[in-house]
Amino acid sequence: MNGAQHILKAFHRRDIDTVFGYPGGCIMPLYDALVDDARVEHVLCRHEQACALAADGYARASGKLGVCIATSGPGATNLITGVANAYQDSIPMLVITGQVATGLIGTDAFQETDVLGMTLGIVKHSYLVENTDELPAILEEAMELAQSGRPGPVWIDIPKNILLEEPAAGPDSTLSEPSSAGSPNLDDAAEMLRAARKPLLYSGGGISLAHAEDSFRGFAECSGLPAVVTLKGIGNAGKHNPYNLGMLGMHGSRAANRAVDECDLLLVIGARLDDRATGKLEGFAPNARTIHIDTDTAEFNKLRQADLAIRGDLNAILGKLTRTLRESPLTISDWQQQCRTWGTTGGFQAADNEEPLAPITGPSFIRQLSRIAPDDTVIACDVGQHQMWVAQHYQFDRPRHHLTSGGLGTMGFGLPAAIGAQFANRESTVINVTGDGSFMMNAQELATIRRYNLPLKLIIMDNQCLGMVRQQQELFYNNRESHIDLNDNPDFVAMARAFDIPALRIERTDQVRRGIETILAYNGPMLLHVAIAREENVWPVVKPGGSNREMIDETRRFAADKKEKTA
Repeated sequence: MNGAQHILKAFHRRDIDTVFGYPGGCIMPLYDALVDDARVEHVLCRHEQACALAADGYARASGKLGVCIATSGPGATNLITGVANAYQDSIPMLVITGQVATGLIGTDAFQETDVLGMTLGIVKHSYLVENTDELPAILEEAMELAQSGRPGPVWIDIPKNILLEEPAAGPDSTLSEPSSAGSPNLDDAAEMLRAARKPLLYSGGGISLAHAEDSFRGFAECSGLPAVVTLKGIGNAGKHNPYNLGMLGMHGSRAANRAVDECDLLLVIGARLDDRATGKLEGFAPNARTIHIDTDTAEFNKLRQADLAIRGDLNAILGKLTRTLRESPLTISDWQQQCRTWGTTGGFQAADNEEPLAPITGPSFIRQLSRIAPDDTVIACDVGQHQMWVAQHYQFDRPRHHLTSGGLGTMGFGLPAAIGAQFANRESTVINVTGDGSFMMNAQELATIRRYNLPLKLIIMDNQCLGMVRQQQELFYNNRESHIDLNDNPDFVAMARAFDIPALRIERTDQVRRGIETILAYNGPMLLHVAIAREENVWPVVKPGGSNREMIDETRRFAADKKEKTA
């Protein structure tokens, strides 16, 4: 077997049956090998960035390794944004690119780029294969590394001649087992929980990355801890947990941020305390001791000093904590009741507009979508106001049902991610909820949907502007709008139909239910164009760099405006 065939055999050993890619000169030997391989389905996207984002969506939705492939030069550089997106959110991904032949490296050959140098900051590890015999071991090591510990993308850059040559070595890996941090002291954690009067559970995307969803849910139910989640942790506790206060942070619920502000113990599990969640660090959970549980020691004490840090397998840790608390339950009924009261009065409130001819509002539309869509629906968002409305108002029962670009905030993520999720869940309903700005970033992937006849549903929430940027300019830049106008958008319905995808447009509240039910009932891909008001904002909001306790909502904003005008 030549190097290209060794890659496919490595895929077979790992049960990798779906990859996303785009061919070109230096990766062509691998594409030639794919002709004779019936076990690996190659999905041809229409831009390399979409290949990486589709592999990302596939991995998020399935929990498996996502794989993307491209050629050298612009093929590799086009992957970079999607790979950086996966790195920021710790998504397991294998990236394979072709490179010019080894004898041409360093000569400025056609489509030669220093992929190893460019990617070191956005991958868990990066390889340039310099010897044919190294390839089998590197493949095994890379696939293991991408999925072990804290997951992440691993990039293998392979010169064309190595893809054509026959390696002599077998598939042995040189990867060593990670060193143990010793037995975590869970007794101390249990004692700290029992001593606290206002303990709060704070979880993030690390729960699903560790495949610990069921263990976490068992712990949350057994402990009865009031809970808040990050953007990537939405769905961790399930939609029926009575103590779940929702998302915290910049666009979090007032209830979640208030609970963090008043708690005396913060139990952080699988979260990295990023700035969008914490706001101004000095004002974050000022009265609380902190227990931080994670797989990656790099997250401990990075932003906040933990009183107790525990590294290890989240399933094992949560299982033991659950058994401990079951034997000796926490007595926090007053705190539970207080948090439930806050949740009732300070959760994400959005009145459904019942006036039939009224314009459609983002929160009301998302709430109706949540009620109508099947329970196993996967929502892939882009980035912007619609992303926050989904996070606030859609009721997710599982974290893998909510695909969103958290750390990098990549516009154009949603459509290719939804394609990846549909390949991961062939029978599930997958919906890309996007904005008019984000949709145009990777609109070419409508061709991918049509080629594979994916039953994807696309919902474009169109306010004819870059809504989140416009909102920031309105609130924090004296309403000085700068280059956010998109009133020359194309006719999205006609655009979809040009790709042979049926589409319809709605603009009034009395059209919402029928529009949603129509696209969900259609047996194939369909697009719903939703016109919403340009001036609509996401509420509440924390000023960038401000403390979460200083949330601004619509009422406070108008009151401040009125006071200023009166003065």
